This record gives sequence, structure tokens and C-alpha cells, in this order.
Amino acid sequence: MSEKALDLYVRPEFEAGDLGAAENVDVERELSLWEKFSNINAVRKFSILLALIVAWQSYSWISGVEPLLFPSFQASIVALWDTVLDGSIFIKVWNTIYALLIGYAAGLAFAALFLIFAVSTRIGSDFLSTMTAMFQPLPAISLLPLAIIWFDLGMVSLIFVTIHSVLWAVALSTHVGFMSVSETLRMVGRNYGLKGIPYIYKILVPAALTSILTGLKIGWAFAWRTIIGAELVFGASGEGGLGWMIFVNSDNLDTPYVFAALFMVIVIGLLVENVLFRNIEINTIQKWGMQR
Repeated sequence: MSEKALDLYVRPEFEAGDLGAAENVDVERELSLWEKFSNINAVRKFSILLALIVAWQSYSWISGVEPLLFPSFQASIVALWDTVLDGSIFIKVWNTIYALLIGYAAGLAFAALFLIFAVSTRIGSDFLSTMTAMFQPLPAISLLPLAIIWFDLGMVSLIFVTIHSVLWAVALSTHVGFMSVSETLRMVGRNYGLKGIPYIYKILVPAALTSILTGLKIGWAFAWRTIIGAELVFGASGEGGLGWMIFVNSDNLDTPYVFAALFMVIVIGLLVENVLFRNIEINTIQKWGMQR
């Protein structure tokens, strides 16, 4: 069949002609200053915080609310600066962080032992699933009366409730991550002869790192709010921590100092979340393509 005859069978809607160059399309252009700043994660989050501060200060000015009930942001910052000058806020922060770090580290250690047991044997997996189902819904602060009876007032009671708040959250999230590891990766580990802790460290932990980091973040958040709540009942040691500062100043009706302590609690939480855990995520799961 001739070429002219073939052209008769070509439907016009399926005939492709020469494509012209794209017009009015920014294939590559320099970003504006606003676009450069808006692409920075820290700038966006700081803008949200700044908007909240402006709203807080504006409300205290416009509404005329009694400062004893709701102090302005300016009054709270002045109170915070006073505690910085006399050094009391640093003692409070250290007492809280010290008890928190001990409880957090102990909770991670116990979680690691339970996870090794769960991965090694079927009864260990059943044991961990049962224990997390029992104790994960139980608020750590509800164990504080028992901790006071068992260990008396002081550091040990704070560490006990902190361990409870960390242990089950980390163990549950990590165990779910381990169970989600593909059978292909598990076979790779077995083919290399990996067993026990080397198998967990080289196969399960890298594959389940997203779930592990989620558990660590949840455990940190639970521990942080638990220890602040526990310190509302008694101090960590010596002059007490941030929770004790909130309680004492509330009892004395020094509301700006209550807000100053709350402000420190929020700032420390933001720093841990957006500096420590964020950098870990960027250098691990995001770098490896496991998270956007």
C-alpha cells in the first residue's frame, strides 16, 4: 500500500504535528526573597509563634482583663527575666531535666529489654502485647499516690512515674514497627546468619526507624508532661522544678510567674521537638527516603 493511501487512514485527531516551544512558563527562575524565607521551616514556625504572641498581647490590651487572671505577654516576660536574673529559673529547669533524663533513660532501657524478649520468642511477643494493652492506657500520674507510698516524696517517685510514661509508649511503637518489617528483609538477615541482638540492630532497627523515632517522640512528650504534673505535688529535689514553681506561684497568686514557668515548659518542649528530634529525622529517615 502506498504512503498516500496510508495517509487516508490517519485520523486527524491522532495526527501529531511539530510541537512549538513552551511560552509563558517559568522553567527556571530565581526565587523571590519572600519565597526563599517561606521555604525555611523554622521561619514558618516562628511566624506562627509570633502571631500567637501578638494575639496574646493584643487581647490583654483590648479586653482589659484582670492581670491576676490573665497577665499580658509583656508581664510574663518581665517575670521570666526576673527569675533569669536571680538564677532561680535555671535551678528549676535543671531539677526537672535531671529527673526527666534519668527516668527517660531508664524507660528506654526497660523497653529495649522487653523488645529483645519479644523479638526472640513468641511468648515474649505475647507478653509485651499484653503488658502494653494493660499499662499504656493507664495515666502515669495516676500511679503517683502509689509511688509516694512506696518510695516516699522525692526524686525516686518522680523517676518511677516517668519510667511508666516512657516505657510503654516506646515499646508499643517500636514493636509495631518491628512487626511491619517486610519478610524479604527478614530473610536477608537470616541468610547472613544474623540472630539475636545483631539481627535486631542490623535488620529490624533500620527498617523500623520511623516507628522508633515516633515512639521516642511520644515517650518524650508523655514524660515531659508527667514530670511537670508530678512536680505540681512535690518538688524534684531541693528547691523543686518547673512544676513546683507553677504550684507555688499559683498558690501565692503570682500569675505572671505561673505564665513564666509555663512559657519555659513550652520553650523546652519546642526545642527538643524542633531541634533534637528534627535533626535526627533529617539525618536519618528523610535522608534515606523513608519520610518526606
